[in-house]
Amino acid sequence: STTERNRTGRDGSLRPGLLFRGAEAREENRMMTRRIELSPRLRLAADLVPKGARLADVGTDHAYLPACLLMEGKIPSAIAADLREGPLSRARETAAEYGCGDRMAFRLCDGLSGIRPEETDAVVIAGMGGETIAQILEEAPWVRTRKVPLVLQPMSSLPELRQRLREGGFHILEERLAREGDTLYVVMRAEAGEEPPMTPAQLWAGRQSRDPLRGDYLRGLLEKLDRALDGLSRARDGRAEDRRRELAALRRELLEMREEWDAWQR
Repeated sequence: STTERNRTGRDGSLRPGLLFRGAEAREENRMMTRRIELSPRLRLAADLVPKGARLADVGTDHAYLPACLLMEGKIPSAIAADLREGPLSRARETAAEYGCGDRMAFRLCDGLSGIRPEETDAVVIAGMGGETIAQILEEAPWVRTRKVPLVLQPMSSLPELRQRLREGGFHILEERLAREGDTLYVVMRAEAGEEPPMTPAQLWAGRQSRDPLRGDYLRGLLEKLDRALDGLSRARDGRAEDRRRELAALRRELLEMREEWDAWQR
């Protein structure tokens, strides 16, 4: 047949050039059909990244999040940044494995210090402590002045982060929750803007929302407060008593939030 003649030489042997191109096409097709399965917290962070944004992923580690978004076609390019060479090396391996290395740059830097303002349209900082995230943003004022969209996933110190975001001129647009095993993670979407004052419970738990996991999140915070109050009840100094009253007031406000959320479910 004509197809068979095109694939073979005059002596009937397979033409090596076409063989090479065929193998190359199969490899390219394999790369295109592969998918990265993100953990629930990273999947939620990825979902909050604006479509079409040139992304800077700070503390990228394996670069799974930017690689996944590149493969899905949600973003055109990404900068994977990390403080240490080890994680950045793993990021390069991920990009090579999934065929997106030509659209991902790699920066060995502290926070956003190695990224120029004109290079990115959105920033993700995931898997760090809240105070570290706040420090990174404070050291890159262009994020605020250029009103760059932020996706933040703090692992700790959430009240401190919320407070420092407000003081630093950022507005938290929304907070959503992801569950991994027994742990609930908060993912925030924020940008430059005025944040109204927050009550102590709002600093602890974020503003009230109808997130499906909100009830479990509030219950977990209340259990944590109960343990702290139990410990303070055995202390005898005046400072402990002041702290106990402060946490008792916080508990009452969190309980009101939980009761409101429970009422929404009925």
